[in-house]
Amino acid sequence: VQLQASGGGLVQTGGSLRLSCAASIRTFGIHAMGWFRQAPGKEREFVAAIGRRGGSTFYADSVKSRSTISRDNDKTAYLQMNVLKSDDTAVYYCAVGRATSSDQYYTRESYRYWGQGTLVTVSS
Repeated sequence: VQLQASGGGLVQTGGSLRLSCAASIRTFGIHAMGWFRQAPGKEREFVAAIGRRGGSTFYADSVKSRSTISRDNDKTAYLQMNVLKSDDTAVYYCAVGRATSSDQYYTRESYRYWGQGTLVTVSS
C-alpha cells in the first residue's frame, strides 16, 4: 500500500490550499482516511478524517470551520483548507486505516498506512 500526499506549499495568511492523497490500495473505498499534521517540535496531531465511502467526517476543533475533507470512492482523498493561519504551518500526512467508532477516527493508532507528508508553510 502506498499513499502519496501532495498540494502543500507556501501560502500567505488567509489563503487556501487543497491537499490531495492518492492511494494505491485496491479497497480504498472501504477504509477510513485521515489527515494529520506535525509542526516543528510538536507531536503529530489529528486534523480531519472521513469514513468509508465518503460517509461521516471528523475535524479537529482548530480547523473545523475552515476545512473540508472529501474523497473519491476510488483512490484519492482531499483536504481543502481555507483562511490559513501561521499555526497551520506543518507537514501534513495522509493515512488510511479502519475505524469502527467515531472516537477511533481521531487517533493515530487507527491508521495503519501513512504517506510521506507534504509541507504547508503559512507566512504572514
